[in-house]
Amino acid sequence: MALSIVVPVFNAEQTLRPLASALEVFAQSTPIEVILVNDGSRDQSWEIILQLATEYSWIRGINLMRNFGQHNALLCGIRAARREIIVTMDDDLQNPPEEIPAMLAKLAEGYDVVYGTPLRESHGLFRDLASQITKLALQGAMGASTAASVSAFRVFRAGLREAFEHYTGPYVSIDVLLTWSTDRFAAVRVVNRPRIAGVSNYTLIKLITHALNMITGFSTIPLRFASFLGFTFTAFGVLVLAYILGRYLVQGDVVSGFPFLGSIIAIFSGVQLFTLGIFGEYLARMHSRTMEKPSYAVRAATYL
Repeated sequence: MALSIVVPVFNAEQTLRPLASALEVFAQSTPIEVILVNDGSRDQSWEIILQLATEYSWIRGINLMRNFGQHNALLCGIRAARREIIVTMDDDLQNPPEEIPAMLAKLAEGYDVVYGTPLRESHGLFRDLASQITKLALQGAMGASTAASVSAFRVFRAGLREAFEHYTGPYVSIDVLLTWSTDRFAAVRVVNRPRIAGVSNYTLIKLITHALNMITGFSTIPLRFASFLGFTFTAFGVLVLAYILGRYLVQGDVVSGFPFLGSIIAIFSGVQLFTLGIFGEYLARMHSRTMEKPSYAVRAATYL
């Protein structure tokens, strides 16, 4: 079974050669091509990719014009893949290539996408918390229970990309795009090794931003929440009106005091502004789509 292994690369000059060595061992038993997508690295990553492409016949390199983000770089590499099965993994060797056969075995059971879920997360409290928030957001966008087990270590059938062949836009989530063509997801537990060099490029802020982009870019959950919020506070307003009218009819007076009126106005004004903010997020994404802003732009590439 021939594989295309897609690796987004960002400031990974220290890990690229160890990664190539690890994949070389794997290539001895499995026919592969490795696509290294340089996502606007500020170090010597692209120069090392060029060297590796001349040393190993199964390595290809793609150099993006600037940093577009991990998922955008993955989309570029996935579209360039030429094998029947596509594997995605990080550039830091936390995803061991020797775990790929177990994921392929699960794929052979009839699934279309298999995730390699780490046995144990080891990023720190705030990073792990942000990862869980992102997975919950992804579960809402994907509508699939497997979203809780997603990771950057994936194996899926190349035919799935036909569903998002013509997708354009600056906001990309590979996991959501895969749900456009299948609902056969599975996950297997794999070893997650410590990074051999450097630190993670995903900060708490970046993960939260990614979660918000997934929710507003690939689902209508915020709009439904805004509708629910509007209905709830409308009902609350009706109850307040009934209370005021009832008190007037029973006791002959009305609720006095500016603080009460000011509180009600502040609550409803806040809800309206919050709802308008949600609508604004969707309008901003519609504006980006009308500009036809690309998901990525390629500066150079190597070919086999």
